[in-house]
Amino acid sequence: RVSLEACTMASSSSVPASPAQSKKPRDKIADWLRQTLLKKPKKMPVSQESHPSDGSQTATQDGLPPPSRSSPPSCSSHPSRSSGLSPTLQPTHMDPSSSSGRWSKDYDVCVCHSEEDLEAAQALVSYLESSSKASLRCFLQLRDATPGGAIVSELCQALSSSHCHVLLITPGFLRDPWCKYQMLQALTEAPGAEGCTIPLLSGLTRAAYPPELRFMYYVDGRGQDGGFYQVKEAVIRYLETLS
Repeated sequence: RVSLEACTMASSSSVPASPAQSKKPRDKIADWLRQTLLKKPKKMPVSQESHPSDGSQTATQDGLPPPSRSSPPSCSSHPSRSSGLSPTLQPTHMDPSSSSGRWSKDYDVCVCHSEEDLEAAQALVSYLESSSKASLRCFLQLRDATPGGAIVSELCQALSSSHCHVLLITPGFLRDPWCKYQMLQALTEAPGAEGCTIPLLSGLTRAAYPPELRFMYYVDGRGQDGGFYQVKEAVIRYLETLS
């Protein structure tokens, strides 16, 4: 009699093992690696936003950001327009404490005129003081003379305290003895200073031009502005030589 254990052992030895059970753990790992390596990676969809445009690629290759279209061009490279005045006469250089020779005298212009030409003289002074960026300092006798002062001393003081002398030559100027005195005194103050004395001929012909002034040019006051602009430019030109 065959025992029950012998039958059980015979039946278990006669049944073949399944392939999954017969493989060793090392073989299983090798199969898993082989399947993983042989699998092809799936292609990811390419978005159009991931590719920059040609223009931005060129800019970023150089390490520079692409130029902005909204920013205006710099204006620093364009020269600014000149105001027509020398830099020494600009408002930023109007400090009386500077070493400029302009501040050695109290006035830039002394306007010599007759009493009957007071309105014309006031208009000239107003033009010189208001229209020029150089802030010209003008002496007008009836406005700036010291009350109670002697006429002769006041006229001499005004001429010596001014860089330029504008002679408003009119028929009234030629008839006034004080005007002739101012004219001669102005020539005496700076006989060699070219451009210091500026004659403004108004209401007279060339033939009536004073013989004492025949060696210098005059400003013709028959223009629309009465020659005021030329007088201003002449004064500024002279003051530039003092800087």
